[in-house]
Amino acid sequence: MGSGGARGGGPVLVALVALVALGAPPAHGEELSRIFQGAYKFECHFLNGTEHVRYLEKYIYNREQLLHFDSDVGHYVGDNPVGEFQAKIWNSKEEILEDARASVDTYCRHNYGVVTPFSVDRR
Repeated sequence: MGSGGARGGGPVLVALVALVALGAPPAHGEELSRIFQGAYKFECHFLNGTEHVRYLEKYIYNREQLLHFDSDVGHYVGDNPVGEFQAKIWNSKEEILEDARASVDTYCRHNYGVVTPFSVDRR
């Protein structure tokens, strides 16, 4: 794998979304269902190949982002009061932070080598 950037000069984004449960919005006049939607997004942003890699984790509940981890910041950040509470807990646990920080290499850079032949190199 070379150290050059993606052809076209733009960033490459790889995202994985795992949905826990899905619920469609109710029709007009119907009651809300008791089904919720939870989503966990993991994103890798590549600039100039793997020279600069940014890893993002996003935790979403019912279409509202609760908290996120940004490798450029280095810790979890709450996006609302519930997320702030959870971010404080996760930021107090060094093993959780180490795992999230390591994801730049273990998840992003690793998968760049796997995905690049099917995405970037096919342009």
